[in-house]
Amino acid sequence: MTSLPRAITLAPQSQPRAPAVSRRGARRRARREKATAWAFIAPSVLVILGLGIVPVVWSLLLSFRADDLVTPGRWVGLDNYRALAQDPNFHTAVGNTLLYAALFVPLSLLGGLALALALNRRIRFIGLYRTLLFIPFVVSAAAQGVLFSFILDPEFGAANSLLHKFGISPQGFLTDPDQAIHLLVLISLWSGVGFCVVVYLAALQDVPRELVEAARIDGAGRWRVLRHITLPALTPVTVFLLLWQLITALQVFDLVYVTTKGGPLGSTTVIVYFVWQQAFQMFTAGYGAAAAYVLALALLVAGVGLRVVRRRQGRVVEGALR
Repeated sequence: MTSLPRAITLAPQSQPRAPAVSRRGARRRARREKATAWAFIAPSVLVILGLGIVPVVWSLLLSFRADDLVTPGRWVGLDNYRALAQDPNFHTAVGNTLLYAALFVPLSLLGGLALALALNRRIRFIGLYRTLLFIPFVVSAAAQGVLFSFILDPEFGAANSLLHKFGISPQGFLTDPDQAIHLLVLISLWSGVGFCVVVYLAALQDVPRELVEAARIDGAGRWRVLRHITLPALTPVTVFLLLWQLITALQVFDLVYVTTKGGPLGSTTVIVYFVWQQAFQMFTAGYGAAAAYVLALALLVAGVGLRVVRRRQGRVVEGALR
């Protein structure tokens, strides 16, 4: 008679055990899933840390040292940055880089927009034309440099041979300090415009057709439609391309290395080439790292500034479309 009440009294005590067991099992499964996920992404994380974050931190520390990467270095604090402020070669590199960016960025945007507007039509062989304009962007800068070095060779190049047929005197091209940086800009435009064309073509597909048709019905011509509808709608894309092309221009190196080696007379020495010279030719790695971080700071400021402008322009465009 006493066993039945015990069974009755023990049954309620054993009921809460099932939810507790299920919660512990769920936590174990969650831990196993997390462990499995980390096992899959661990190689990528190690690659990012090893090739991204660690070199950035190491080069930042290197910029505060006098180091040639061979012998033991010493801590010099901000001396490398103070030396950059007084280095005429660095000032020349900064000036060349700014000149290159001031020419390349707006010309690539204007050229890309003009070609995109021309190719945004239903004409015969339009796919072929778009492909031909984009192909130079795929070609590496090193290959472009080799190609145009042969074409612009002062003695045996095809460019001077063509000028000779028109009665024009031979030009120095990449060996002329007054022409070299401008020719590098033209070579970069040959490939850089294609990227802008593709991006603008994609953005033109999203321009509201209703607004364009309504403007034409009201009597607006092509110029007014372009100015008051198309260009405002392309503002976010233009800001993106402005930032992208600016970063590309400030980081130019391989084209300079293949064609001019920073010459003649330092007329094409840009910041990245200056960094390479200091680190791997003159073995002043700490000084070169300081120059690299000056460039990184300039890129950061440009990126933040353009992002602020993009947000403001986006709000203006949204207000206008509403």
